[in-house]
Amino acid sequence: MKRLPHTLAALCSAAAALLLLGSARADEQSVVAESIINLPVAEVWRLFTTSDGLQSWMAPHADIDLKVGGLMRVNDAADGRLDDDKTIVRQILSFEPERMLSFKAYRTGSDSGYLTEGMWWVIYFQPLEPGGMTNVRIVTLGYPDASKWAEAREFYRKDSAETLEQLQQKFRPLCARCEKEKAEKEKAAAQH
Repeated sequence: MKRLPHTLAALCSAAAALLLLGSARADEQSVVAESIINLPVAEVWRLFTTSDGLQSWMAPHADIDLKVGGLMRVNDAADGRLDDDKTIVRQILSFEPERMLSFKAYRTGSDSGYLTEGMWWVIYFQPLEPGGMTNVRIVTLGYPDASKWAEAREFYRKDSAETLEQLQQKFRPLCARCEKEKAEKEKAAAQH
């Protein structure tokens, strides 16, 4: 009976170590991009979850069926169509209005799935002040096999950052804090 507390402590330590190792692996295989958008969360949510919203900033051709299992289709070619070979299709996994949207790669007949097979994205929407700005955080997960991992990770690191920059540009000016942080980053980069 005296050994029980020691055994329990050892088991708890082992479980904690496994959890830490597991989270380290998840962090290594995810890409996170964040940006502050100068709009209230309700408006940012609308921009991501309605066809009109997507078309206003993301692509000239876009639609979304906001339901679990629904599809988001985006084609940024000016002369494109939503049923052509250049349309990107994602399937909605889950959502919590004005807080979270998740979707996975959805392969169409013309999609080789080279970089997207097994991938999913979670977008978090966090209001920063009542009626003010929104922090948008895109987490990309589920990279393809190891031979494609580095290429996919780099591609989606850039892609998510560019997506957020595109949205942010549409709703300038940024908050004073955002502009200050950007200037500090640019100054630090210039010094290196």
